[in-house]
Amino acid sequence: MTKTKWNFINSGVKSGSYNMALDECLIKWQSEEGFLPTLRFYEWENPTVTIGYFQKNQEISLEALKKYNGDFVRRQTGGRSVLHHDELTYSVIVPESYPNMPVSVTEAYRVISMGILEGYKLLGLDASFSVPKTAEEKNELKNPASAVCFDAPSWYEVVVNDKKIAGSAQTRQKGSILQHGSIPLNIDVDMLYDLYIFSSDAVRERMKKRFLDRATWINAESTTPKTMADLYEAFEKGFEIGLDIELVPYELTEAQEKEVQELAATKYGTEEWNLRK
Repeated sequence: MTKTKWNFINSGVKSGSYNMALDECLIKWQSEEGFLPTLRFYEWENPTVTIGYFQKNQEISLEALKKYNGDFVRRQTGGRSVLHHDELTYSVIVPESYPNMPVSVTEAYRVISMGILEGYKLLGLDASFSVPKTAEEKNELKNPASAVCFDAPSWYEVVVNDKKIAGSAQTRQKGSILQHGSIPLNIDVDMLYDLYIFSSDAVRERMKKRFLDRATWINAESTTPKTMADLYEAFEKGFEIGLDIELVPYELTEAQEKEVQELAATKYGTEEWNLRK
């Protein structure tokens, strides 16, 4: 039986503003031009903090970010802030009308994240979905104690040994779903917590310990070290298995590339967008 074909875009290493601009353009192209559902993989030129669309930026120390030659960009998706560094990042852009795509945001997470789950399994990790069970766990999702996205798993995010190992966010625009997220090869926890503003060093250390109790990364869980090439291979296959699709390589046209570059410069590269209240 012929499988549904999706575009597969490997953007390689790009700036934060470019990465966010291409995601927005992909939604536009799909909704206006009948673009195929798309899976995109990408990395980041510098350590980059992205914050959620509705999030205030008081938690991030822009001075500390400069110390690490880091970047800062606001996403069009919600959720908390994420440090992107030494990770494979993915984006899925698919019509809301896609066959068997749930109307519920939570259940759509489950369907799309099957690709992530299968990728971790191909890396030899015993991965599963997180499903908050108690009233306390469910309430924590509504009122998170930390601004750090990887601090605790949400519905249907992937866990290994009961620790969160992937973070995702989703938005729906123009009849399309965008879900993107982080697949961390390694996490520099000292850098991560140096970038956040805390009331005291004691609070910083307490939150860092809390993070290590609740989050993990691929090379912390693997018996043999993995490389970024291993991630590309495993998760490309994982999405094909998990979503029952065939990925077809796609290259942006010259006009599409120009549109992305212009949006990166005029929106995602501006303080007006990134530092708005």
